[in-house]
Amino acid sequence: MNRRIAFFDFDGTITTHDTLLEFIRFSKGAPSFLLGFLLNSPWLVAYRLKLISNHAAKQRVLSWFFRNTPLTDFDAACNRFATEVLPRLIRPKALTEIARLHEKGFTVVVVSASPENWLRQWADQTNASLLATRLETHAAAAIPTSIPAATTPSPRLTGRILGRNCHGTEKVRRIRESYDLADFDDIYAYGDTKGDKPMLALAKHSFYKPFR
Repeated sequence: MNRRIAFFDFDGTITTHDTLLEFIRFSKGAPSFLLGFLLNSPWLVAYRLKLISNHAAKQRVLSWFFRNTPLTDFDAACNRFATEVLPRLIRPKALTEIARLHEKGFTVVVVSASPENWLRQWADQTNASLLATRLETHAAAAIPTSIPAATTPSPRLTGRILGRNCHGTEKVRRIRESYDLADFDDIYAYGDTKGDKPMLALAKHSFYKPFR
């Protein structure tokens, strides 16, 4: 049986904009969005100058905006974002290509540096598997056992990434962790930045900025 798999970067490849920025603006409002990035501009400049890693810069931003946010509140905002905003950021040509690959029997996998929380709903609706950045949470403080479970506080985001940011060579590691590529006869990959090039190098057929 001819087995086929296709790996898609999300931000900039499937979408027209970086969804992390769009999600922060959506969930925090434009004034808080602008103030937060202004106050964190030294970190962003350091990243641009390659003085700190993508992982460190992203974790700084996530911590600033979402540290100690209850996971239930965060996921609710992610689901609203996936319903209200994400559809208008999707490139129609990308959707057409994903549908074409499904028709040809491909397994479609989205491999993204964005947190999985706001991608999961879209990936499920598109019948795509998802490998994405995971966010660390910490359990709420211990409470007396006499308090009903229904009232137990939600875990909260620590502001840190769980493991590594799913970017660059981490995309390759996550792919190999989840799939034995030797099992597939055809491997496609789609990306739009240098951070996607290690993933593109895995493929028999690679496509760089294909939907613009």
